[in-house]
Amino acid sequence: MAKKKKFKLVDAILATVCITLVAESVAPTAAIGNSQYFWWILLIAAFCVPYGLITAELGSTFDSEGGMYDWVKKAFGKKWAARVAWNYWINFPLWIASLAVAVTDVVAGIFSIELSIFWLLVLQLAYTWLVSFLGTQRIGESKWIVNLGTFFKIAFMLGLGLLGIYVYAKTGQSANPIESVTDLLPSLDLAGLSFISVIIFNFLGFEVVATFTNDMENPKKEIPKALIIGGALMALFYILPATGINIAMSAADAEVAGLTDSFAILLTNLGVNANLIRVIVIVVGLMFIYTMVANIVSWSFGVNSVAKYSAEDGGLPKIFAKTNKDGVPYMASILNGVVATVIVVVGVILGVVSESASNLFWTFFSLSLVTLLLSYVPLFLAFLRLRKIDKTERVYKVPGNKVVINLITWVPFVLLVASIIFTLFIDFTWESFMYNLPLIIGVAVSLVVQEVLAARVKKEG
Repeated sequence: MAKKKKFKLVDAILATVCITLVAESVAPTAAIGNSQYFWWILLIAAFCVPYGLITAELGSTFDSEGGMYDWVKKAFGKKWAARVAWNYWINFPLWIASLAVAVTDVVAGIFSIELSIFWLLVLQLAYTWLVSFLGTQRIGESKWIVNLGTFFKIAFMLGLGLLGIYVYAKTGQSANPIESVTDLLPSLDLAGLSFISVIIFNFLGFEVVATFTNDMENPKKEIPKALIIGGALMALFYILPATGINIAMSAADAEVAGLTDSFAILLTNLGVNANLIRVIVIVVGLMFIYTMVANIVSWSFGVNSVAKYSAEDGGLPKIFAKTNKDGVPYMASILNGVVATVIVVVGVILGVVSESASNLFWTFFSLSLVTLLLSYVPLFLAFLRLRKIDKTERVYKVPGNKVVINLITWVPFVLLVASIIFTLFIDFTWESFMYNLPLIIGVAVSLVVQEVLAARVKKEG
């Protein structure tokens, strides 16, 4: 007798929210300003839903530990799969480095202190190696960290959003007032379009949820519902706190510590006692820092596993395949720490951190963002090709005729590629180029390494 499948619709919805909800993305989302609402609606329809449906089909059809690596490998070969594995992995230590900077910025903000270079370095390295160590543990041993982090994320993100709405309803004041419909429309210059990548980043991770389809009673009906409902809830959890920040401060001021600073501003507007505000801000700030630990831990298992899988298949160097006694790819996690350490130390030596922590955060965050987006570029084309060359029976199949399938594939693909370009080149001016030069150089170096790995695969195979 077949075992009854117990992964229900509500489980898939919660998994979608848990995996994709990233607290530190609130500030970048808030920095978009009032036009974020336009982008959320557009990109949910044009990117989130198609991406979710595609990953649902691929994840349920080709159930394997390799995920996107295997899908791209089946479609275009090991060389392209190696490119995916590299970009999927390298974004991770870059993300760790950006969060290490964010941690020190939050600490300085909530305790109203100016950290010396020494303490910036100590705190950033402490964060880096804490999350790297936790990544070497079995998922069962770290599950409570992720679960508590998810609770904290939802608690203060909903709290900030509702507090902001309450303040606006009571005072009628907003740092970013909406006086007409035009205030909700984006500027269609490159600077305005560069925000597309920030929204798209918040959707990524559906390929993990898609692997649950084999454990569901009726994936054909439940997966689309889970992705739509989960995507809507996820958007709500992002939009609410971003709205709270926008009510509290201008979009230009919504930097790394915008989340905690907004609590202080909103509570001050309500006439709350200053000492109580200070306590609340410290508590929220510490919760925020904790979520930045939990975020990395929750993603580390998937990222490190893909790196290990690729290394065993010849895509990445063999060192990524080394595991401990529990079967955890510990060397991948150690390499995360090593690369993040180099980035953090270089940042401190250059003195960028001491001048502007937020600028360094945005540089590292953008570099992590671009490399992660690059790993997803072949996904949509792989889906289209596998539809043609692979006749494996689909547990779940994206509905629609040839025209619909092409739209579902090419629209998010174009948006993804465009978002990468817009992130690298805010506008085609010399000033913009020089401002983004560290980001451009970082991406160029990553692409060179990517091609070296691809050539290595070709040589071996």
